[in-house]
Amino acid sequence: MIGYLTQNYPLIHAFAQTASVRRSRREATAVNRIFKMARKLTDCFEEEDVQAVKGTMDRPISGLVTDSRRVVPGSVFFALPGLRADGALFIDEAVSRGAVAVVGQTLPAHPTGKVTFIQVADARAALALAAQRYYRFPDRDMTVVGVTGTSGKTAVTHLLQHFINGDQPVGLLGSIYYDLGRRTVPALKTTPEAVDICGMLAQMREAGCRQAVMEVSSHGLDQQRVRGLRFGAAVFTNLSQDHLNYHKTLAGYFEVKSGFFTGENGELPKVAVVNCDDLHGEKIIARLTALIGGGASMRLVTYGENAGAQVRAEQVVLRANGTQFRLIWPGGELEVASPLIGRFHVNNVLGAVATAWGLGRDPAVFMSRLRTYGGVPGRMERIEAGQTFQVVVDSAHTEDALRNGLRTLRAITPGRLLVVFGCGGRRDRHQRALMAKAVQALADIGIATADNPRTEALAQIFEDMRVGVSEPEKMTWMTDRRRAIGLALAMAKPGDTVLIAGKGDESFQECADTVYPFDDREVARELLGAQGAQRKT
Repeated sequence: MIGYLTQNYPLIHAFAQTASVRRSRREATAVNRIFKMARKLTDCFEEEDVQAVKGTMDRPISGLVTDSRRVVPGSVFFALPGLRADGALFIDEAVSRGAVAVVGQTLPAHPTGKVTFIQVADARAALALAAQRYYRFPDRDMTVVGVTGTSGKTAVTHLLQHFINGDQPVGLLGSIYYDLGRRTVPALKTTPEAVDICGMLAQMREAGCRQAVMEVSSHGLDQQRVRGLRFGAAVFTNLSQDHLNYHKTLAGYFEVKSGFFTGENGELPKVAVVNCDDLHGEKIIARLTALIGGGASMRLVTYGENAGAQVRAEQVVLRANGTQFRLIWPGGELEVASPLIGRFHVNNVLGAVATAWGLGRDPAVFMSRLRTYGGVPGRMERIEAGQTFQVVVDSAHTEDALRNGLRTLRAITPGRLLVVFGCGGRRDRHQRALMAKAVQALADIGIATADNPRTEALAQIFEDMRVGVSEPEKMTWMTDRRRAIGLALAMAKPGDTVLIAGKGDESFQECADTVYPFDDREVARELLGAQGAQRKT
């Protein structure tokens, strides 16, 4: 990815020079010296990984690429099978751009003699292993923590980074940004492709990071983007209905998640941290208990409000400006005043605390940092512009997350609860009626609007949502998201709360084949400012 991976420009230039038929002896000597220092195909593949080869494996390479548009001279192009297009369709383009090797699950009938073609059983698995070898196993030089679950991944990773950050920087790969130690870049995917993960972990290593935390999505697990990575800890937050357009069934979704803890993606994590308040968490705990009983080398840490949790919260008090609870862990307890609102954030804090404790950190020492935690952008983020009512922006785009957010705000709202929400196009259609039903049950007024319709007709999305509507007088339908937010803000009275749900920190809206600038937070501030100016006049 442009901007994510560091490039060896002298090596790329050397590959480009090989196309020149006229080079001086001095230039040829310099090029050969650079090639001798480069990684080779043989460094990235073991004999058992390869089914067939056409061409030489003893050749230098400049990098690993999965997108033909980002091939540079010397690249190895991995022709990955995709949901929308097969990477094999782009081999000719990759070769024309300077790829020196192509990896795929089939060999072309008439391969060019200048390029090495490597046939493997599973191109994604081959990519994951090759990336680790190419970047010299950065995961083995640091403690990597992976956090998976339907909700809470972003909050737990950010909290954990905040808790364990100290003399050495802690890297982060998440859905909002990638913190690489010396620089921070916007995130493209929650869990990037394997080559990008390894390349960014290598940058963290160079920046002095000895710990890294990352969100691990179900897509990332199923597509083997973290295959073979060594995790010092794996964390399970919860599981609810989501991504069924991809996984088809909740059972299939769960199996992908649970495999992260049971060795389906490679080595077992050294520490498994599991939310025992969640029913699926209990299933994972049962499986891990059996594995440990059978001799598996793994430490199991449980957390939650459940009385049997090793790291748990008691005496929880929810307030409009935060939460108070008693934190208990083996060997200690502590009164906690959290700036985060909502019971689900208590669970997120517990997940981060349990992980840090499982890695050998003392909660009595690091919990003081919670007071300075600023929260995650776009996650229950308050918008303040001098208004007499609360405005909150959240990324909730599933029924479970939306219900959690609504329940939290209902408990601290003396007036009415108004919600602006939508459902994404080309995503799980089962969620749409359920989300509308949640708004009907927990909000006073719902305004349904566009989220990211993508290439799906908004009329179809609305039709699916209407199935969950039982009180139509409490629901307004508005295609324009900006107008929908403006309507909610105009309707709000002192003591009310307006929740703008679905997009969170996103700074764009995807409609048809076009991406438009759109940030719920900025739109809300602008509209609130305009309303304030109108009141003054």
